Amino acid sequence: MSEQKQMPKRFVILISGRGSNMQAIVNMAKNREDIEIAAVISHKPNSAGTAWAAEQGVATAELLHKDYPVREEYDAALRDLVLSYQPDYVILAGFMRILTPVFIEPFANRLVNIHPSLLPSFTGLDTHERALAEGVKVHGCTVHFVTPILDVGPIIAQGIVPVVVGDDADTLAARVLKVEHQIYPAVVDYLSRDLLSVNEQQLVEYKEDVKTLFVSDCLLAR
Repeated sequence: MSEQKQMPKRFVILISGRGSNMQAIVNMAKNREDIEIAAVISHKPNSAGTAWAAEQGVATAELLHKDYPVREEYDAALRDLVLSYQPDYVILAGFMRILTPVFIEPFANRLVNIHPSLLPSFTGLDTHERALAEGVKVHGCTVHFVTPILDVGPIIAQGIVPVVVGDDADTLAARVLKVEHQIYPAVVDYLSRDLLSVNEQQLVEYKEDVKTLFVSDCLLAR
């Protein structure tokens, strides 16, 4: 008897704008039979990211937050929309809204975010400006599972870049973004292969040896 083919893992990606991390994930998944990008959803109208995703043949939707005066009402509508695509995982790729437990709890250990700092340092906004103000020598990004506490979920993988003399927030952000485009598709690959789980201590465990630290080439060259 032939072995039954496993169904591809379904991912819904939430974005706000151009969605460059979303694009990196979609491009990685194009030749993968075990990954299906079920939908790309934006909370803003006419986003460049949803236009690009549609050109790639990915289903897209817009659910505008301005139509919902109460945050929890929006999150309930977004939850129901996302659930309609039957995702295995939900990926936040530059989704610039703080989500409430109304949305987060139904996707426990299935909701993933990328944050532009080396968590637990610099949670919240303006991470690059704050990193420069503190004089750190390295900076980076963190992919983590989302919990109701902002930017505190179990860490899956991190990327590191150098902070260079003369950097401003824009140059540092651009350097971090290059690493983001490596680390996020890699994590989606791990999820598609069931390589990750969260233990009782709320730490990520790996079923095989995978790359969890992504170091910028310009840091290695120093």
